[in-house]
Amino acid sequence: MLNRVILMGRLVADPELKTTNTGVSVTSFRIAVDRSYVKAGGERQADFFDIVAWRSSAEFVCRNFSKGSLIAVDGQLQSRQYQAKDGTNRTVIEVVADNVSFTGERRDNSAAYSQISRSTQPDEVQQTPSYSAGTADDFTVIPTDDDLPF
Repeated sequence: MLNRVILMGRLVADPELKTTNTGVSVTSFRIAVDRSYVKAGGERQADFFDIVAWRSSAEFVCRNFSKGSLIAVDGQLQSRQYQAKDGTNRTVIEVVADNVSFTGERRDNSAAYSQISRSTQPDEVQQTPSYSAGTADDFTVIPTDDDLPF
């Protein structure tokens, strides 16, 4: 079975960092995602999605994003039910974020961007490969006289 969601949109409000009774950081926020088509003579429509981020992902979002910021979210759909104060049963469908990323748009405080990893998984380390120390011997020469298979 597969449950993956990848969204890119703009935050509709500033995210707020909260802490559970056990000390775990969490934030809930909503993003607006533009639809890829526009009806003739109409305005572009957007869909709104609720996102929940936990632990370091929540701290990352609250520290680096604000209302109107463009954000990329990779996560899973989750549904939950609860009983409202008026006694009615309600169902919520939201995206639980696994990874939250910048989308290339930079704010004025660009120094913060250079020090933050794209992935917010706490034990995951990402390193961009560097070829600046390599030599020509590190690469294989591909013959150009053969027919390409495509």
